Parts: sequence; C-alpha cells; structure tokens
Amino acid sequence: MTGDILLVFGLLLATILLFVSDRLRMDIVAVLAVLALMLSGLLAPSEALAGFGDPLVVLIAGLFVIGEGLFRTGVAFAIGNWLLGVAGSSETRLLVLLMLVVAGLSAFMSNTGAVAVFIPVALNLSTKAGVPASRLLMPMAFAGSLGGMLTLIGTPPNLVVSNQLSREGLQAFNFFSFTPLGVLILVATIAFIVLLGRFLLPKDGGPGGDAPNRLSLDDLISAYAVKDQLFRLHIEPGSPLVGQKLGQAQLRSRYEVIVVGLERQSRGNPVLRPALLETEYRADDIIYLVATEQQVDELLRAGEGLLRLSIETAQERILAQELGLAEVLLTPRSRLVGRTIKEARFRERYGLSVLGILRLGQPIKGDFLATRLDFGDSLLVGGGWRQIDLLQAEQGDFLVLTIPREMDEVAPQRQRAPWALAIVAGMLALMTFNIVPSVTAVLLAALAMVLARCVSMEEAYKSINWQSIILIAGMLPMATALNKTGALELIVNGLVSSLGEFGPLALMAGLFVLTSLFSQFISNTATAVLVAPIAMGAATSMQLSPYPFLMTVALAASTAFSTPMASPVNTLVLGPGGYRFNDFVKMGVPLQLLAMLLTLLAVPLLFPLR
Repeated sequence: MTGDILLVFGLLLATILLFVSDRLRMDIVAVLAVLALMLSGLLAPSEALAGFGDPLVVLIAGLFVIGEGLFRTGVAFAIGNWLLGVAGSSETRLLVLLMLVVAGLSAFMSNTGAVAVFIPVALNLSTKAGVPASRLLMPMAFAGSLGGMLTLIGTPPNLVVSNQLSREGLQAFNFFSFTPLGVLILVATIAFIVLLGRFLLPKDGGPGGDAPNRLSLDDLISAYAVKDQLFRLHIEPGSPLVGQKLGQAQLRSRYEVIVVGLERQSRGNPVLRPALLETEYRADDIIYLVATEQQVDELLRAGEGLLRLSIETAQERILAQELGLAEVLLTPRSRLVGRTIKEARFRERYGLSVLGILRLGQPIKGDFLATRLDFGDSLLVGGGWRQIDLLQAEQGDFLVLTIPREMDEVAPQRQRAPWALAIVAGMLALMTFNIVPSVTAVLLAALAMVLARCVSMEEAYKSINWQSIILIAGMLPMATALNKTGALELIVNGLVSSLGEFGPLALMAGLFVLTSLFSQFISNTATAVLVAPIAMGAATSMQLSPYPFLMTVALAASTAFSTPMASPVNTLVLGPGGYRFNDFVKMGVPLQLLAMLLTLLAVPLLFPLR
C-alpha cells in the first residue's frame, strides 16, 4: 500500500467522520475535501474542480428549477387537494393514498420538495380524520425516498450510477430502467407498513412538535379589525370610473377608501388581481376595498356608478390567497416612522395597500391612513405576490413578521399550470426516447419553465439547493482520487476476494450493505458517488455485467430509512411527527432488509449478471 493510497484513505475517513459528526455543514466538508485533494498534490486543480462542470451537477440544478415550477403553478397542491377530497377518515386508506401520491410526485421532482409540500396536507388529514400525525408522516417520508426509485430523475443516486456507465463508454440506464424494481419495492413497503409496520409506528405524537406556530388568515384579519371593513362593489357600464386608472380616480384621497383588488372576467372565469396605480377600471369590473360603512355609503351616494355586492367568507379567503397578505413591523430606523401612510407614499413605493395598523397590540380605529407611524407599529399589507416577495427583502424600513399559514398553499402562477405540465411531459418524452441527452432535456425544460413564466429567474436561482450542488461537485473528485492512486483497485480486489468466492449475489449483498450503511450517516448522493466506481470495478474484475451491481447501489442508496439524518425527508418529518431516533430504527431496519431481499431476487432477473 503506497503513501498516496494511505493519504486518500485518510482523507476519505476524515470526510466521512466530519459528515457523521455534523459539526460542519456538509457543503463545507465537501469544499474542504476538494482543497485537501489539491493541497496534498493527489489531484491537480483542474481535476479537483472538475466536479463543478460535471453534467450530473448541471442536471440536478435544472431539476430543482423544474420542481419549483410545479410548486409555483399549483400542480403539487392540486394533487394534495384531490387527496383530501377522496381519502376519507380510514387510516389505512389515508396511509396508502398518501404514500402513492407522494411517491408518484417524487418520481418527477425533488423528493424533499414533494414531502415538504405534503407535510401541511398530511397534518390537515391527521386533524380531520383524527389520526395521529406520527402514523402518517414517517411512511410518507419513506414513500418520498422510494418514489425516487421509479425514474431516472427521481433521485440523484440514480443519475450518479447512470453517469458512471456513460463514463465507462457503456449505454446508460434509460428513463424507466428503474421503474419495475421501484414499483416492486414500493408496493412491498406499503404492504409491510399496512399489515405489520403500523404496529411499529408511535401510537401518538404530532401534529405540533417543532412545527412553527403561525397565525391563520382569520386570526390575522381579526387582529387588525379588517373583517367587517372589506367591501365588494360592481362598476356599472355608465360609471365615470370606466377608462380611468386607479391613480387618476383617486378614490382613496376623495373618499378615504382603500382599493385592494379588482375582479375581472377572463374567458368566462373571474380573475382577481392586485390594484396597482396603473390598473385601469373597466365596465363590469368588481372592486374590493377596505373602508368603514360610513365611507362606503358616501361613495355609493356620490354618483360614481357603483353597486354594492355581498361578500362571503369564502370570497374573503380567495381574495387574500390570490393577492397575498403579510404583517410587517417597523424598525427603529425606518423611514416611515413619524410619517403617515399617505406621506410615505406606501402604495407608490411598494405596490401594496396598508389594510390596518396595530399599535401596542391594538388596532387603530378611524382614519389610520392619516395616523403618524411609530417604531413598533405593525402593518397589515395586501397586494400582489411578487410585491409580497420583494417586501421580504426590505429589511431597512420593516421586518416581515407573518404570512398567514394558508398562504403556504397558494400558487402564485396557477394559471400557468397547463404550461408546466406540458413542459414536464415534453422533457419526459425527450428522455424516454433518448432524443437528446438527459442533461440537455432537463436544461431545455428548466429554460422553458422560465420563458413560460411558470417561475422567474430570481425564483429559479432561489429554488436550487446549493448545498446539494456543492456537496455533489465536491465529492466527485474523491472518486477520481481513489481511482488515480490505485485505492479504488485495492477496495475492489478486497471486496472481490472476500465475497467473490461466494458468488455474484454475495457481492451484490455486500454492495447493498455498504451503500445502505454509509447512507444512514452521510448523504446518499455522496455515498453513491463513492460506491458506484467500486461496484463498476468489482463487476469488471469478476467479468460480470456492471448493470446489476450499479442498480443495486442505486436502490440501496434510496433505502436510507433507519436514522433521522439518513435523508432530508426523514429530518423534515422528525419535528412535526414528534419522532425519536429509535422510531426510525424500529421501522427502518426491517424495511431495509426487505428491500435488500427483493433487490437480490429481482435485479438479476431484469439485468442478467453476464
């Protein structure tokens, strides 16, 4: 064993220990590994940094953008709402439907994103059906991981092993190569949980845990005494407002009313939009405004051609969901302190309407627009979602305190949902029929999401989990170092000599255990990056086909069930489900043994060993 081999093993061991200790962020550990490889002389800078230009890294970044497009257009939430409608109160039905839906969604978008989207759905189901959240959240998280087995893009380890084949000049796995095995393990897992695993799940716990305690929409509206001050008026065809812009009509200065939204028919359906200064009134528009009863009566008597309509609780909720609400707190150095809303030109500057003011926890009555603001005042503001997003960056004048929890289910670009679905379908077609390389198809789809306005470039950049990108890019060179120094050959020879004499199935079992064990404590993506070359080398050494061995690595990497830190989805449900470490061990270990048994039986049938 040479000095270089000892050095690379030492660096690998140190990297794994840092991952397990959780003393440093995983992306920092990956960067440290890259620097160590360069400073030690094991790799040249171009070799150590090659991971940042690897197609795999670009492909995964593109998938984050596509997942954000599905989120912002409401495709994910539409599925959740359907589930709420058909699940009923049966725990078994809830469990099966929730796992199937989350697994199906995870096959085409980030499983972390899919599980995050469905946590509030699962908590809602738990409350309505009277089923403890702990009975639903862990199976849902496992389904998210298993959903990654269903397609090539379902989880990064699938892409890693496919990329390993391409590097060796072999035909990569196609889009549905993983599907039969993924379906088999998913169905077996659901059956196990329904028949036996449910007895291993905690009988109480959640919802709650570490879930944030956020105000509801009704709580926020009531706190600011806005509930009885929201009115809905119809613009008659002969109204003098027709053709005027909101800024020209000056309803606020003339009648002290705040126009917050406008409802207009579009293709036979009512569409709500924020009231901006350049918004032009049209005949038959319906305007929403905040005012007192006296102010509205004065407006109706003024001959503006307006007709009062009733407004129901459902319409209040739709208005708020379409336009957005937020609560902001004035900072000590805010430029708004000492000025009125009018003097601060709040709507002109931020594109949002102030609907109410709280001072010392009490709403200001009367003409709050003429009230001079003070440090510590909180404002309830409403308007377009883009303006709400921009507001969160304004930390000099105020801090965003609350966005109602119902807003988690709002899709700002829901009208673009058909475009998002068409883009994803096109991407899947390109990948399924090998028309273009996978990375090209994903980049085309990500760009199309932006051009179709399903997601903005700012949102696209924010959607990318840069920690994952840095982690993958930083760990890829470690595999290069293992190969360059001969350490990889040493591992392969040791694996083959110890298990090879017992046959290919024993070698596959060894790879499954190795991958699964590492995945419990470090990223399954990082594990796949490290173990895939070992599996390739072992197969080549035994003159066997590499396909079953690499498939085994990918499947094992997706069965990271036995610890809370084994997968981001496990960590996500830890708090809301009220779980303990041992809860994952009790449920995860039997499921991993079941997955290994199915893998050893089914993989050789679909991917012959020779």
